Amino acid sequence: MSAVPEGTTMYRRADPAANRAEWHRYYSPKRSPHQHAQLELLGRTEARRVLEIGPYLGYVTALLDNAGYAVETLDLGPRQFARPEVPHHACDLTALDPARFAGFDAVLCCETLEHLPFAAARDVLRRLHATGAAHLVVSVPWSGLHLWLAVQVAPGWLRSALHLKWPRRFSRFVPEADPLGHKWEVGYRGTSLAAWEGALAAAGWRVRERVFTTPTRSIMHLCDRAEVR
Repeated sequence: MSAVPEGTTMYRRADPAANRAEWHRYYSPKRSPHQHAQLELLGRTEARRVLEIGPYLGYVTALLDNAGYAVETLDLGPRQFARPEVPHHACDLTALDPARFAGFDAVLCCETLEHLPFAAARDVLRRLHATGAAHLVVSVPWSGLHLWLAVQVAPGWLRSALHLKWPRRFSRFVPEADPLGHKWEVGYRGTSLAAWEGALAAAGWRVRERVFTTPTRSIMHLCDRAEVR
């Protein structure tokens, strides 16, 4: 994948109102906790200079910038947000030159690698390790069983939320239907959690912490640099 496929809707719209509507749609109350989880894991490291891969409309970028990190972004196409004004690299991940991105303390790569074939994702993990970064925060969708229940009680007020997601067993991905769509998910058919964590280990990343994010259905790992097997 070396260019933004024609006919896709992932990239910046000319109409500012359309961009605002997309921002509110994408960064919903359901998804926002996932964005904050990235910073929570990153905060458990000593990282200061961060490469964020797949920033989309810049929510996490803004949080990183506001928190005082020196952040640069990388995506397949041009930057899709005006602020914050951070350095941006338009780059095909599958052809990433590790030497070009040396010097970062940590890499954030969340909800991105599932858009590549699994073999290509494994190669990207190796390329990211070769940059010399000490830490990796990575997340991909989780398609296994997921149950989350929350109850809030106050005088005269009761609020509850239940999220139950069954494992995906019979549906299938059709990559041709959406060039930028998901090609795989952990827990879906042949891609087990063991296979995904094995790919991290084989690329030289040692898992420090595993988190299942809620109410989104993703699995997030904080990894430290280790030797390549």
